Amino acid sequence: MKIRVPATTANLGPGFDSFGLALTMYLELEVLEETKEWEIEHELDNIPRDETNLIIKTATHVCPNLSPHHLKMTTDIPTARGLGSSSSAIVAGIELANQLGHLNLSKEKIVEIATEVEGHPDNVAPAILGGFVVANKIEEHIYYTQHNFPECELIIAIPNYELLTSASRQVLPERLTYEYAVEASSIANVALSSLLSGNLEQACFLMEQDKWHEPFRAALVPELKRIREEKNQLGFYTALLSGAGPTILILCPKESLVKTKNFIKEKFKTFDIQHVRVQSTGVEIVA
Repeated sequence: MKIRVPATTANLGPGFDSFGLALTMYLELEVLEETKEWEIEHELDNIPRDETNLIIKTATHVCPNLSPHHLKMTTDIPTARGLGSSSSAIVAGIELANQLGHLNLSKEKIVEIATEVEGHPDNVAPAILGGFVVANKIEEHIYYTQHNFPECELIIAIPNYELLTSASRQVLPERLTYEYAVEASSIANVALSSLLSGNLEQACFLMEQDKWHEPFRAALVPELKRIREEKNQLGFYTALLSGAGPTILILCPKESLVKTKNFIKEKFKTFDIQHVRVQSTGVEIVA
């Protein structure tokens, strides 16, 4: 059995802790033979290979009486880059418990459990459901809607340095004025309605006007400003922080894809530049 979970990008500017989009990069978890103790093969540095691995910890949290197995994980989702690496591991762990424990969990229940483990739903929900998801947690209940995302090309520019979400959250203010919050909320509202109505150019303009997190995190990822300065020349729609960063997500029309990708490759030689698409399905069994 092989479980596949997509990468995700969250926030999309003003949709702070609520907008999420599944991408065509994946964590795959192959379930092999039963063993006396849990073991997970992978090629990542500083990631546990025993029962302390996040995938196994999540699986045994969901179903404590699971029989240990030999697992093999492969992933092209980099860690601490704002592409949902921890969320993909959590979702893989829940699905592992679901399959081995014969739990028959609904997607809604998986979203609920994943949010409990992760703390907020913006990455885990699209990793489970696929596509574009808007989600919110009120007390212990998760509210979400799933949508198609307007047609466009997506480029991700992945720096060669990590930025932990915890560090990125430390630069956020503890309080905002009422007036500031009203303006920030209004921008998010119209950005979302523009996305849902298919007005991508207006949506991208508004996403770039975010007031919730990007103004405070911009200094941590100075390349974002430098890429945005080339928007008119290159013809892309917008460049945004992916999650807490440092990865930068660029949305562009098809005719600007090659030019934009080549410019970023030339300008930021240490970055990993990839062309990805929206992944329409979430976690699934692929073998």
